[in-house]
Amino acid sequence: MRQTAALLSSMTDGMNLIANARHHEPFSVLGACREQPFRYLVYRPGVQEIELIEQGKVTPLTRVAQSDFFYWQGDSGELPEHPQFRALLDSGEEFVFVDPYSFGPVLPEVELTAFNQEEAWEAYRLFGAHTQVIDSVEGTLFSLWAPNAERVSVVGDFNRWDGRVNPMRCRGSTGVWELFLPGVTAGALYKFEIRNRDTGSIQLKADPYGQAFEFRPDTASRVKAEKAFEWNDQWWLKQRTKKDWLREPLSIYEVHLGSWMRDELGQYLDYKTLAYKLVDYVKLHGFTHIQLLPITEHPFDGSWGYQVTGYFAPTSRFGEPEGFKFFVNWCHQNNIGVMLDWVPGHFPRDSHGLAHFDGTPLYEHEDPRLGEHKDWGTLIFNYGRREVINFLLSSAHFWLQEYHLDGLRVDAVASMIYLDYSREEGEWAPNRFGGNENLEAIAFLQRLNTILHQQHPGVMVIAEESTAWPQVSRPVYLGGLGFTMKWNMGWMNDTFAYFEQDSIHRKYHHDKLTFSLLYAFSENFVLPFSHDEVVHGKRSILEKMPGDAWQKFANVRLLYTYLFTHPGKKLMFMGNEFAQGREWDHDQGLDWHLTEYPLQRGVQTLVKDLNSLYQTDKPLHQHDFDNKGFQWVDCHDNAQSVISFIRKSDEDFTLVVLNFTPVPRHDYRIGVPESGIYSEVFNSDSFYYEGSNVSNGIEIKSEPIPMMSYDQSVLLSLPPLSGIILKLTNK
Repeated sequence: MRQTAALLSSMTDGMNLIANARHHEPFSVLGACREQPFRYLVYRPGVQEIELIEQGKVTPLTRVAQSDFFYWQGDSGELPEHPQFRALLDSGEEFVFVDPYSFGPVLPEVELTAFNQEEAWEAYRLFGAHTQVIDSVEGTLFSLWAPNAERVSVVGDFNRWDGRVNPMRCRGSTGVWELFLPGVTAGALYKFEIRNRDTGSIQLKADPYGQAFEFRPDTASRVKAEKAFEWNDQWWLKQRTKKDWLREPLSIYEVHLGSWMRDELGQYLDYKTLAYKLVDYVKLHGFTHIQLLPITEHPFDGSWGYQVTGYFAPTSRFGEPEGFKFFVNWCHQNNIGVMLDWVPGHFPRDSHGLAHFDGTPLYEHEDPRLGEHKDWGTLIFNYGRREVINFLLSSAHFWLQEYHLDGLRVDAVASMIYLDYSREEGEWAPNRFGGNENLEAIAFLQRLNTILHQQHPGVMVIAEESTAWPQVSRPVYLGGLGFTMKWNMGWMNDTFAYFEQDSIHRKYHHDKLTFSLLYAFSENFVLPFSHDEVVHGKRSILEKMPGDAWQKFANVRLLYTYLFTHPGKKLMFMGNEFAQGREWDHDQGLDWHLTEYPLQRGVQTLVKDLNSLYQTDKPLHQHDFDNKGFQWVDCHDNAQSVISFIRKSDEDFTLVVLNFTPVPRHDYRIGVPESGIYSEVFNSDSFYYEGSNVSNGIEIKSEPIPMMSYDQSVLLSLPPLSGIILKLTNK
């Protein structure tokens, strides 16, 4: 006994650090002590007594005087490798546990080194919370990166959220902490309690690599089940690898899941219900892809998902992670692709999130000139830190690999690549060459796109980039950023600026229609009528339009005809397809009752028909990014606010004529490239769309009258505020 007392006395400092939740290496104190006499030390605050359970035999442990430490002493051969104990709580409750401090290190040293020094874009397999079986003992392995911590503990319901109970093992200079907790199973709530080594500040943080979270406003991470999901989309993934989306029809329906549709009580629909309802709707209206505003976990509904705290977790607003897998799987089974808005440009300051994670600026820059977005109240990732880059690369890869997503739309790229983005003089720091380019962010984006395109053939990565930065959608090996495509924000702004003009004034703004063709093929452009254009006082698309009710709807139908015939892939935000009158509100579902009204139903039918024509008529999509796919017929008729152009495929062409005034123009002659009989295959003024039905009939015969550099021409009737599409049907 004297030897034991002396041994425990020599460990007083370590035991005090454990009791005060300050020990950097708890495994040096807790568990087995191999010195003689052999003893096993357990620490459990709030416990009256602890007993060792071994082969039906129960042996009480001895409490160290005036402490919450208990020890067993005896022959080491009598103690199992992973001893099991029964504890009696102060409340009178009992629980049984296998001691976590009997397990050795789990994470491979080589992988930790790679995370610190090399490229590790599957770090989500290394970090977070993963259920597993070690030495026939079921439990969960917790791990995270917190290099400036003095002590890290796992806390949760399983230890009454007490940071003293389960301090983690430090893996040396890697900055990684780990702990295998026997008995902790899928569904358990947890966080990490982190004490900074310099200041002693204590942070209670959600898991950066957590794959499931509590329903907001609660913020704990949740241990995700490791069970395999039964995917049935192998045929989709296989054919996707052969897709050349630059030459395929791509029509994207942008959706905010929380406000697309709600139930009778105004509550969220779950992922499975959304899958059935949304896929049926998207198929009916002819869209090829759904693009989701961020469903990565976020605490604040009003951020629309753009202030992310869970980069590896589908939000719990709509159910469990398996529910989102069902959503994607169902989309693929119905030949619909799924893309996700992904936010690597910034993250929120929420106390449970990444901000000041281990008491220091870990994920963000320390210098506020580099590390803060004042406009958004958020923090900027430190793209010069290898571990941060691996975190972001792993997140992007995770969604494509584990959830089979077909693409990412990368948010706010301009804010990443410019150091002076939305900053005044003196509020930003130049790069090492004195310029305003964020060289580290640029290198990250290039690496991101290289990896994703190599690892996931057929997947798209689309940039929301609002400046004239060159070669955003050009390959990295040519000096580009490597994105598949880029949103054409200039075209969108010019288009709305033109349409918002009263028709009598449009002739003075004709260049806003024609300017886009000067640069239309400099990038691979997506033409976006997105969520950003129907909020914050910008008005709905319908309310942007001038004129009385009939003219407003005619303008919307003309706008969409212009969208679907202009070079570039298509994107339309939910509600735009039936011309919802009010601005989008994330707190309520769309005004579906409006689709019972003729004018809204007419717009809805028009979008369906335009999608169908766009996908079946090769000239409208084959050469979206090549000037050989477009040719002006006449871009100079500003006096009458009419433009006409040809879209071309390798074998065929399509003629488009758009009249931007409410005046019907009869006997309007335009040149055509070939003689023969032309048919009007689409007319946005048709009575099917609640238009005035000014039409050119079934056959339009060309005449050998030279016009607009062509030897042949046709005489047309142009409907008011409308577009017509013609095909040569008989030479």
